[in-house]
Amino acid sequence: MKFGQIHLSDHFTFRKLLRFTLSPILMMLFTSIYWIVDGFFISNYVGSSAFAGVNLIFPVVMIVACVGFMYGSGGAALVSKYLGEGNKDKANKTFSLITYSALITGIVLTFAFVFLVRPIAQGFASINSIHTTEEMIDNATIYGQIMIGGVTLYIMQGYFHPFFSVNEKSELGFLFTFISGITNMILDHLLIGVFKLGVVGAAAASLSGMFISAVGPYLYFLLGKNNLIRLGRPQLDFKDILKSITNGSSEFVANVSGSVVTIVFNIQLLKYIGEDGVSAYGIIAYVCFVFFAIFIGYSVGIAPVIGYNYGAQNKDELTNVLRKSFIIISITGVIMTSLSLALARPITYIFANDYPDLLELTVRAMRIYSVCYLLCGFSMFGSSFFTALNNGLISALISFCRTLVFQLSSVFILPLIMGVDGIWVSIIVAEFLASSMTIIFIIVKEKKYGYSLFKTEKSITKL
Repeated sequence: MKFGQIHLSDHFTFRKLLRFTLSPILMMLFTSIYWIVDGFFISNYVGSSAFAGVNLIFPVVMIVACVGFMYGSGGAALVSKYLGEGNKDKANKTFSLITYSALITGIVLTFAFVFLVRPIAQGFASINSIHTTEEMIDNATIYGQIMIGGVTLYIMQGYFHPFFSVNEKSELGFLFTFISGITNMILDHLLIGVFKLGVVGAAAASLSGMFISAVGPYLYFLLGKNNLIRLGRPQLDFKDILKSITNGSSEFVANVSGSVVTIVFNIQLLKYIGEDGVSAYGIIAYVCFVFFAIFIGYSVGIAPVIGYNYGAQNKDELTNVLRKSFIIISITGVIMTSLSLALARPITYIFANDYPDLLELTVRAMRIYSVCYLLCGFSMFGSSFFTALNNGLISALISFCRTLVFQLSSVFILPLIMGVDGIWVSIIVAEFLASSMTIIFIIVKEKKYGYSLFKTEKSITKL
């Protein structure tokens, strides 16, 4: 059976859940892997200052680019709800409207931020000038300006991801991502390894890949036949734009606040360690990209199913998907933590084999950090779950507290008690609090939406 034969209206077994979400998971996973390839080439062919500079400014690029995830997640939830209600014409018009809204927003943000990159990099560096260099600032500026210049591509790449699942053809989304990633990797080798273009080559390679995964899906939804949803003439409806923004506000908050947390982590690491601390966190972040991508991919992939059944008022299937998702997330978290503990040194060696002090620092940090993978999947899924239920407020609250409240407070307080280790432990404390909060919200809202996480009801189809 092919992926396209699984429909949003189906009853989902474990096998069908994993098959339906496999392509979104691979899509996010592959995107993360080619960011890691960027880091590998920069750290091994350009140097530690360039690597630190890129990791210093990358969160700023992500803050701008996360608009795409906001429109995409919120819009997909709204469009899948309309499909569940049987209103396909409204679904298509809304899809078209949100697509062009995201495109226009990206162009505006490019002009707004491109000239701010160097002042931002200098501002970060000035916090502890003893542990920073002008070379790091220069590399951060060059990389950041090129990436911000093409950030509309980044926005549209993130925007189209969830709509392939809504269209019941998620494998095509992975295909675009795969081609995009291969392009980026090949160009990394040529531009950085062969032609020695440094961070300029890294940024150019990334944007070339993004061009494929942004323009390709646009043409597919515009020209493709036999699609469940397709681009056409939008119907201006400010309520739908506002609803997609509020629905996706959690993804916006999660990505913006996650980037803010990364900036604060870098500031704390510059304060306590210096450039090596930023580089160590950069290596850990690449591992996080991979592991978090699995949770994010699953959450993005399953959200249209939740949105569809919410629109169709199929409460039994909502319960079925929720319970199975918690089991899948629990098992995945155990596997991730075990892998991170076992592979901490081999992974770190790839990036820091020529820097013994950085190697030892990163291995210790990664082993502490690995515990968070047991917990983080629940809050990520919970935020996406409420987005799919068109409850942007709770979704955003989970994301906001997970990062800006729990992580920021922990990363400032724990180092005062535990020293440098407190920076790494802070993520564990934050994820524990966020997952607990998520479970409480899910239980409290059971009556409103009609699902049941723990209670046994005879009307619910057996797992």
